[in-house]
Amino acid sequence: MLKTLDSAAPVACSSCSAAHDASALFCPSCNKIQPPPSSEYFSILGLEPKLNLDLAALEQEFHRLSRKLHPDRFARASESEREWSLAGTALLNDAYRTLKDPLRRTGYLLERRGAEIGEAFAAGNGKDRRDASRVPPDLLEEVFDLNMQLEEMRGTRQAGETDQELEKNLIEAKKKFDGLLADVDRDLRSQWQVWDDGDEAARESAQKALLGLLDRRRYLNNLVRDVTEALGA
Repeated sequence: MLKTLDSAAPVACSSCSAAHDASALFCPSCNKIQPPPSSEYFSILGLEPKLNLDLAALEQEFHRLSRKLHPDRFARASESEREWSLAGTALLNDAYRTLKDPLRRTGYLLERRGAEIGEAFAAGNGKDRRDASRVPPDLLEEVFDLNMQLEEMRGTRQAGETDQELEKNLIEAKKKFDGLLADVDRDLRSQWQVWDDGDEAARESAQKALLGLLDRRRYLNNLVRDVTEALGA
């Protein structure tokens, strides 16, 4: 069974005790700052948990809340409110960075539903190395040949020599992998639409497809990185 996103259960305002949504950074009744919520990023920014977002609305709400949370506004406030301002700002920045990036947004939303996402990808740093045991089946032969060429190129560079034919082959390989990345991005956008418009059964199916596409994209992206590094570009 898939986990669902956290619901924003009502809580009491720390100042006026009025009930409000747990995702609120400010009380809607008295407008006082609240302890940073533990609810998920979409709720904090007042958005539905979807993959196709209105990025203009996201940015507008981010800047609106950033201005309200700015520590300078709480220079003469209580110690608790100053701490909430700093913590709320950090939380808001994390939410914005995650949701504005389509790949991080996808990984985050799937992870919130209980999917297993690679640690490096979930963190958004993209520094995970390629795992030879997880080579996409259709790329097995090409990856084997590529690894041989990469080792040869590194050896050639270390010896202070050049091999124009080898360099040409790697440039062509990079072009192909760039094209495959573009194909993956197109398929991702198609599955985002299925996710956003479908019922729960459709979302479960889309989730499986998205996880496979994210894994493939991560692998291809690392191939391109390795070729770029070998070429010294």
